Amino acid sequence: MPTTFRFSRDVALIDRELVHHWLSDQSYWAQGRTRETQDAAMDASRNYCILDADDRQVAYARVVTDGVTFAWLCDVFVDEASRGHGLGKMLVEGVIDDLQNSSMVKRIVLATSTADGLYARYGFAESPGPNRYMIRQMQRA
Repeated sequence: MPTTFRFSRDVALIDRELVHHWLSDQSYWAQGRTRETQDAAMDASRNYCILDADDRQVAYARVVTDGVTFAWLCDVFVDEASRGHGLGKMLVEGVIDDLQNSSMVKRIVLATSTADGLYARYGFAESPGPNRYMIRQMQRA
């Protein structure tokens, strides 16, 4: 396994087919997501990846943002075979640095059921006070 990894926000380096496979087949939050839906989501978002020394993609994340007040970090995924090398940390650090340096975003939110410890290292915490988030599931014909 290569020991050198690099973070990138160059969308040309992202393997969309691989990302779709990871998210639709291996993630707990996007099971069954269609390729068309995934591509549309990627096209409307900021996208990030980590590549190994052989330029193979080993991790992915995307951010939905208005570029000014709000960003939602989502679809964070590290290839199972590459886990344990600090790639989740590298990905989150890269995303935060990019948003800090290239936008005026005031807050980043995310949802997780498995990586609270990772995100807490970077200043993420439960929202204060009673939970005010509301969700409406849209019905599609």
